[in-house]
Amino acid sequence: MEIRKMVTIVEEIREEMGKQVAPPHRKAAAIAVLKNPFSGKYQEDLSELMATGEELGTLLGERAVKALGIPKEETESYGKGAIVGLNGELEHAAAILHPKLGKPFRDALGGGKAIIPSAKKMGGAGTPLDVPLHFKDAAFVRSHFDAMEIRVLDAPREDEIVVALVVTDSGRPLARVGGLKKEEAKCEDGLR
Repeated sequence: MEIRKMVTIVEEIREEMGKQVAPPHRKAAAIAVLKNPFSGKYQEDLSELMATGEELGTLLGERAVKALGIPKEETESYGKGAIVGLNGELEHAAAILHPKLGKPFRDALGGGKAIIPSAKKMGGAGTPLDVPLHFKDAAFVRSHFDAMEIRVLDAPREDEIVVALVVTDSGRPLARVGGLKKEEAKCEDGLR
C-alpha cells in the first residue's frame, strides 16, 4: 500500500436552528489517498486491494476515533466510502471496502454489530463523497441515519483511490422524527 497523503476532518455542531446542541454533535473522517496498483489495466485477482482494506480498517478506524478524543467504545455511528480515480474501476473500491475492512474497523471501535453502510464512486481531484452513517449496533436506529461529506482537493488523481472511514459520537443533532431509539435497540442482530 502506497499512501500519498492522509487527511483527518472533525465536524462539531454546537447549534442548529438557534437551538444549542449540548453536548455538541461530532463526526470524524479519517481519509487515505493511495496509489491504485491496478490503474489503467484489468486485474482479475483483487486480493492485493482486499489486504489493503484490512490494513486501512485498523489505520483509519483508530485515527478517526482518536480525532474524536473519546474511548473507542463510545463511538456511535460508522460508515465507509471510496472514490476511484478515472483510470481505475468501481470494483477496486469494492475490493478495499467490503471483504476485509469491516472486522478491523469494528475492532478499532470496540465493536459494531450492524452492517457498515458504504458509498463508492469514480471521479477526479476534488470529487465529493457523501459517506453514509448509521448506528453501529442496530441499523434501524433512525436518529443515527446521517452522512458526512468528504473531499480532498487534489485527490484522487487518475491513478489513485481515496478511502474514508467516518465515526460519530452521537446521532443527528436534535433528532425528532421518531422510530427506534438508541436506548430501545436490542443490539443483538445488527438490525434492531
